[in-house]
Amino acid sequence: MTYARIAGIGSFLPEKVVSNKDLEKTMDTSDEWIRERTGIKRRHVVVDGETTSSIGLIAAQRAMADAGLGPEDIDLIVVGTATPDKVFPSTACIIQRQLGVRGSPAFDVHAACSGFVYGLDLANRYIVTGGAKTALVIGSETLSRITNWEDRGTAVLFGDGAGAVVLTASEEPGILATHIHADGEYEELLHVPSGVSVGYDETRAGRAFIEMNGNAVFKRAVATFDNIARETIADLDGHIDNVDWFIPHQANMRIIKAAAKKLGLPMDRVIATVDEHANTSGASIPLALDQAVRDGRIKRGDMLMFAAFGAGFTWGSAMLKY
Repeated sequence: MTYARIAGIGSFLPEKVVSNKDLEKTMDTSDEWIRERTGIKRRHVVVDGETTSSIGLIAAQRAMADAGLGPEDIDLIVVGTATPDKVFPSTACIIQRQLGVRGSPAFDVHAACSGFVYGLDLANRYIVTGGAKTALVIGSETLSRITNWEDRGTAVLFGDGAGAVVLTASEEPGILATHIHADGEYEELLHVPSGVSVGYDETRAGRAFIEMNGNAVFKRAVATFDNIARETIADLDGHIDNVDWFIPHQANMRIIKAAAKKLGLPMDRVIATVDEHANTSGASIPLALDQAVRDGRIKRGDMLMFAAFGAGFTWGSAMLKY
């Protein structure tokens, strides 16, 4: 049997950091208030000249170097992003050109915070069915570009960053199960009301900013994390003890802790980086994965479970052997 296995990991965070103390100077909030409700201490933010493709490129290059592979080895590129450089071409095509990869399929997946898990699911299907041998899956976001920095309900939550993995075909077990879902019924609980087709008229303040019903999203996220994690665990005979590390989407520390509690997982088996990175949407899981591998917590052979939840609503999970 052919599996898709992680051969390399990379990530990148912009140099500019915006701390909670910095936000205290520009809005009615405090470091204590933000930490208590979100667990976030700081977030990284792009500056002029940095884009979703430029930070995604660095993460991709680091993942390829980690795998010991070059541009000629990549035959599929999938980018999970809600903040593409342009309407078209896709951010994946832009990164493809910058990497010097020629001829392979390259496309974006727009599933908000679930974008990386959606991309992982698609790349896995390509590999196990023989459609690709080596896939580059990137989550890259510049959410600061669609954040209203005068709205403390959303401005404190989001940050920018990128993470990437290289998947290769292998006879050894790698990705064991993936599940992805969506339900558009909840569209307006978390959305950007402006856009190319609906326009940017005065009723939408002329700008495209994130809007969120925080309490409703929190409740749905906790319940959904529990459901998708259990759906994935069922593929491993239903035993949570088979999971060495739970790596959820890094949206909010309260959501992460609530999900872990529902699953019966102690926090010392949960990878949480939201305090340092804030919510980086589709980049958050590969960022957390890279950090945990680099600091030695995650080792080869460990069983990992990813779970993501995002606007749409979209949600998804993956179980894999690292």
